[in-house]
Amino acid sequence: MKIDIERKILLNPGPATTSNSVKYAQVVPDICPREQEFGNVLTTLRRDLLKVINASERLYTTVLFGGSGTAVMDSIISSVMHPNNTLLILVNGAYGQRMCEIADTYNIPYEKLEMDWGKPLDFKAALRIVEEKGIDHLAMVHHETTTGILNPLHEFIEFKKKFGCTLILDAISSYAGIHIDLGQTPVDYLMSTSNKCLQGMPGVAFAICNKKSLVALEYVKSRSYYLDLYKQYQNLEVKNQTRFTPPVQAIYAMRAALDELLNEGVKNRIHRYEENWDRLRSGLLKLGFKLLLESSQESKVLLTIIEPDDPNFSFTGLHDRLFEEGFTIYPGKVYNENTFRLSILGDLYLEDIDDFLVNLKASLEYINVSINPMHYS
Repeated sequence: MKIDIERKILLNPGPATTSNSVKYAQVVPDICPREQEFGNVLTTLRRDLLKVINASERLYTTVLFGGSGTAVMDSIISSVMHPNNTLLILVNGAYGQRMCEIADTYNIPYEKLEMDWGKPLDFKAALRIVEEKGIDHLAMVHHETTTGILNPLHEFIEFKKKFGCTLILDAISSYAGIHIDLGQTPVDYLMSTSNKCLQGMPGVAFAICNKKSLVALEYVKSRSYYLDLYKQYQNLEVKNQTRFTPPVQAIYAMRAALDELLNEGVKNRIHRYEENWDRLRSGLLKLGFKLLLESSQESKVLLTIIEPDDPNFSFTGLHDRLFEEGFTIYPGKVYNENTFRLSILGDLYLEDIDDFLVNLKASLEYINVSINPMHYS
């Protein structure tokens, strides 16, 4: 018998609000993950994840890991760099910086081009570095949830066209929520996870890899034992298994979430997200909030809100009041502004956004905060 699960509205940038079907999909008979039945689940999951971003089965393959998005980021950074390779990491937020920290952990040399967090990447400066330093690997975050800025794929892909660079793309918070077409923008390594725009449960990360680039790693010594990208791929190809115990229930939930996505349609999901974002953005502006980014820079998945300069305003106070009403909001991550963040990724609809805005207004009144332009002096 299915239990009645209270619905919470998560406006943090993942894990996301999930459907009951995804939650219930975790309740399955016990099964050893070495059984062929479970191997078949992995095989079809790997294949169908390619469909979401129009990745050809002839050119691309999916490698699954148990872990968060950071696990697959770690796997790619630690696995793909040959000692003779050169890496440039483009940074305009915390997750680009995380790539640098992973490279530092493994003593991987790299160049770093950093902008102020929330500012557009300087691709002209990146071009000069690639030319001057002979860079052959380039890494970028697509949707940088530190601020919600969307870094453009069309400029990123130019480095492959002009210089033949191997491209590493963090699509952890854009896969299935923002348009990506690997037929048009053929990156070599794309990373994502089950619990963001895919709307599954946390616990599964994956890399979508160009087969030619991936197979070339056979003779590159990985710096990680557990997260060896090539060996995990090889095991999945030969045995239909991950090398080590996978999160079985989270994978069944991921399968259900992917089925929901394919039934909804990727274009329809992106449209739903954009509608939710537009409704949320207009509602926040109507309440008097100031947003960090210009609309043209936004991902249409997340908004960063500048906290008003009101002595009564407290993020903790606002968070706690809204949490009591079933809504989760998220603290800011920008080092030079007091901000908080709201994301619309997940199983959310316009009525959820409207309900949130009503409760946000009531919560502001409860903590005795009145937003007006004077609070942004």
